Amino acid sequence: MNRADGVERAAQQPPILVQNLTKKFGDFVAVDNVSFAVNAGEVFGWLGPNGAGKTTTIRMLLGLLHPTSGSTYVLGLNSATQTKAMHGVVGYMSQQFTLYNDLTAAENIRFYGMVYGLAGRELRQRLAEIIHMAGLDGREDTLTRNLSGGWKQRLALGCAIVHRPKVVFLDEPTAGVDPISRRDFWTLIYAMTKEGVTVLVTTHYMDEAELCQRIGFISGGRLVAIDTPDNLKLTQMRGDVLEINAANPDLAMRLLKEAQRRGQFPLDEVALYGAQIHAVVPSAGAYREAIHIMLQEAGVEVRSIERIAPTLEDVFISAVNAPVGG
Repeated sequence: MNRADGVERAAQQPPILVQNLTKKFGDFVAVDNVSFAVNAGEVFGWLGPNGAGKTTTIRMLLGLLHPTSGSTYVLGLNSATQTKAMHGVVGYMSQQFTLYNDLTAAENIRFYGMVYGLAGRELRQRLAEIIHMAGLDGREDTLTRNLSGGWKQRLALGCAIVHRPKVVFLDEPTAGVDPISRRDFWTLIYAMTKEGVTVLVTTHYMDEAELCQRIGFISGGRLVAIDTPDNLKLTQMRGDVLEINAANPDLAMRLLKEAQRRGQFPLDEVALYGAQIHAVVPSAGAYREAIHIMLQEAGVEVRSIERIAPTLEDVFISAVNAPVGG
């Protein structure tokens, strides 16, 4: 493909395009015939349990793994066959901290800038921009090992986008970071999208997933749902969510779990949400009173049982636990 063809393809395709993507490791299917696209300037969440295939998908998008079948395109470039060209226009922040702890914040930015071919005035300008963007003013000469987790994450993001990529992949970027630092990090993500950057992010934090414009759920290597967070709540929840407020939630949980094991109630999921219990049943009207009576007879004071709108976490659990073909 010549350069003109590549430019035309990039203009016609979404920034990220995955077509019938499959990756096998021997008999194990890590990614199973997955297809999706991410729009320009979109924050797309790629969610799934551990081992679901999230990172494997990202590694194929980056050309670090070759697919068994199917294809991936980033900015019109085939990840498997045009990897070098693609790497020059994308950014990647992995789960593992990849900065050099024995370099200062400024030295890390300068190093990654030089790796991406920046030099002279352009590099100096970009260094100043990244320091300011990451809120590292006054910390430029601090050794990276001495920065807090939140500062390190912002520095790592700055190094990943030092070359002004149009597509950025973030794999669990805020793992282990405090809530305030996570919020600040997402402010930076949305600042990038305002400049037209497309972001694909994986996270285990459901409050962060709510900030994504669209979400793809992957489970067992298969794409099980894809839509906006609000639409997923409307379409992917199997059953109703009952929120149970009990005086002794731990005992109530044990009783509900036991009733679930015995098949007394068809509870799809029972979990604690703070001091409340969420129980997913086929129909709130059919089971609300029966659950109330069962708990009361077992000596649990039930303050209230109400049907509530599902949280994204409820929907996520429902989607990934759905039977194949169900």
